[in-house]
Amino acid sequence: MASPEPSQSVLITVAGEDRAGITAKLTTVIAEAGVNISDMEQVVVRGLLSLSIVLDFPPGAAQAQPVLKDLLFAAKEMGLELNFKVLPPHGTNDLAKRYSSVVTLIGHDHVSAASISQIATAISGCGFNIETIQHMDQDRVRCLELVVSSPEADGAARLKSVLLPVGRSFDVDIALQPNTVFRRIKRLVVFDLDSTLIQTEIIDELAAAAGKADQVRALTRRTMEGGLDFRKSLVRRVRMLKGLPEAILEEVYQGLPFTPGAKDLIRVLQRLGYRTAVISGGFNYFTDRIKNAFGLDYAFGNRLEIKDGLVTGKIIEPVIDGQGKAAILCDIARTEHIHLDQVIAIGDGANDLPMLQMAGLGIAFNARPAVQEAAEHSLSQTRLDAILFLLGITQEDVTALQAEL
Repeated sequence: MASPEPSQSVLITVAGEDRAGITAKLTTVIAEAGVNISDMEQVVVRGLLSLSIVLDFPPGAAQAQPVLKDLLFAAKEMGLELNFKVLPPHGTNDLAKRYSSVVTLIGHDHVSAASISQIATAISGCGFNIETIQHMDQDRVRCLELVVSSPEADGAARLKSVLLPVGRSFDVDIALQPNTVFRRIKRLVVFDLDSTLIQTEIIDELAAAAGKADQVRALTRRTMEGGLDFRKSLVRRVRMLKGLPEAILEEVYQGLPFTPGAKDLIRVLQRLGYRTAVISGGFNYFTDRIKNAFGLDYAFGNRLEIKDGLVTGKIIEPVIDGQGKAAILCDIARTEHIHLDQVIAIGDGANDLPMLQMAGLGIAFNARPAVQEAAEHSLSQTRLDAILFLLGITQEDVTALQAEL
């Protein structure tokens, strides 16, 4: 018995000035002709419409000519340009599984045409196809989201190794994530405090008040870069704070410089139903106050021993180090019945790496070079709310959410 003749597919492309009713009119013509739509995509850029529709006709395509004629007439009435192309029959390659990833490009001021060209060339060179491109901000091209796909399951790792050097050469942050449902349904965000939610290291500020600024800053820098054991370094640095009046802690808290965009990021994520937490290798004196100020759900920090209004120079056990941060993150997720793939963790130091690697989306924010290299994702941005772009949240979305707050 002979195989049945395959159906015929025709791609309709429509372009012109966008206005209400275009899609309704064209799909009505198609529906009245009894023709099936097998694929459809529409985008509007600066008020100009680009609409693509794939029509499927039965073998012989006897009704193709009348409906195409009617569509051409309808498009002309609306001042639109319409073209069509007969597509080749589906082959076996059309049905092959493709692995989809999301590439997010974030520039400091804008993403240049040169960087887009080089990035697109790298994507193509790695055997990936760009399926969609979305402009994430309103005023200028500072962030683009590209959905790309490849027939190779391990292609994303190779693509990332090629893209990151290109991004660095153009001062563009690049994040590559699997295009799965977990990317769109995150439920918990966990922040480091020092040099993440705030733009300083609190222990350095306390040391300055105690007259030990240079010694403590040097130790802090080496610790955050991974050159010193966190626990031993913390004990050593806290010992230098002995005799510091408790009142100084309040003065330091009142002067904390919050990272631009931190409050906006937290408000937006809370509006979207996220649970929020700060987990710090610093001190609970500060994390507890920030929890109250931001309305966070959880706050954890090391406990400074204070007696008779003075810092004793000792830490109350247990000490929260890098592994402790990761363990607390897991405890919160377990308590909230949240899958680890639905967790975002943000930090800058070596002691944050276990937490970043545990979370579904771990982000090294303005981190030390060694931390950037070890983290899955890294951003070097002036505003913390740039992280929203990695979640597929556009500037337009943020503006709408902030209007409701």
